[in-house]
Amino acid sequence: MVGERSILHLNVADFAVAVERTADPGLRGRPVIVAPPGSPRARVYDMSEEAFRAGVRKGMSLLRALRLCRDARLLPPRPGLYRRAMAALARMALRYTPLVEAEEASGHLYLDLTGAGRLWGPPRDVARRLHREVRTELGLDPIWTLAANKLVAKAASRLVKPLGELLVPPGEEECFLEPLPLELLPGLERDDLLRLHEFNLSRVGQAARWRVDHLAVVFGARAAYLHRLFHGRDDTPVLPPERRPATLRLGHEFTEETERPREVYVALYGLAERAGAGLRRMGRVARRVGVEVEYADGMRSRGWCGHRDGTALDRTLFETARVALGRAWRRRVRLRRLWLSCSRLGLPPPVQAGLPFTPHDGGGQRHVRLQEALDRIRERFGPRAVLPGILLEG
Repeated sequence: MVGERSILHLNVADFAVAVERTADPGLRGRPVIVAPPGSPRARVYDMSEEAFRAGVRKGMSLLRALRLCRDARLLPPRPGLYRRAMAALARMALRYTPLVEAEEASGHLYLDLTGAGRLWGPPRDVARRLHREVRTELGLDPIWTLAANKLVAKAASRLVKPLGELLVPPGEEECFLEPLPLELLPGLERDDLLRLHEFNLSRVGQAARWRVDHLAVVFGARAAYLHRLFHGRDDTPVLPPERRPATLRLGHEFTEETERPREVYVALYGLAERAGAGLRRMGRVARRVGVEVEYADGMRSRGWCGHRDGTALDRTLFETARVALGRAWRRRVRLRRLWLSCSRLGLPPPVQAGLPFTPHDGGGQRHVRLQEALDRIRERFGPRAVLPGILLEG
């Protein structure tokens, strides 16, 4: 079929543990927990399948995890090692196609094998050959799934985890997804699942019977997106690093879990300051600001807010981020972490010079000059030399 895509998804389950076991084969077959030791607030970074069966989950308190799995071997995280292993995995995939998308240090890899058949044969043969090479050269044993798009390929990998392979024939995406639990469908957020369960919908096929206008009553602007998910439609390309849209993402972890708005706003302004400084160094503005929160129970939610002209000013970024925070923080649960992301980056809009007879320039220019003055002060006397009064607001 003309235009038919072949997307291969490789997933090394429990990636951090898999890399640690490659470095130390004595860890194989026993429960392993990767987490920072010696901290009462430490959280589980990753765990083996044996620890998972005992009830351990990512983001769980380490104290609780060790109570659930008392015989687990505890290892400190080594992010640098995991990034190097991920880079080696990506280099092996690049032997077969230049279209390789790697999620940093996660063990997830997408390859677009469309049109590669004349060089390497059918995509399923490429998948088996690459799987064999990864096992031989890196000692890792990835799941592999093959489908017409990234959405279905990732859903298939969740079905065969922790070990296995699965091929979804072209044209059978909707039939494949129909009996699956909604929890296995990538792209669904926790709030989406809760709303769907309120209508006694538990399978993808049940939700796929709803029309877009039905979904719009419940989900608003997300209706068209969810409708595509339920029917297995995904045109998202496989993007190598050099083709991905530039983004800026920063995070903050609270010393103690909190639900006090002022503490959250102070942390959010700190992130906005750091993001603004980064954007100004890049000579870019952000036209979309996102906030992601992680609750004390490990659940996450996100919110977004756009800025028509784009901005790199601390105060404007904060005000935009505060709107996004209101869309993300929708549960009366304490927060553990907070992330701010700036996307849709572009060049600053051209500024028209003020006319001689203009009584004053716009407020925007005053804000720009104020930001430049603050940057000069902080460069000379340190980043905390001047603190904004907005942090003192109740």
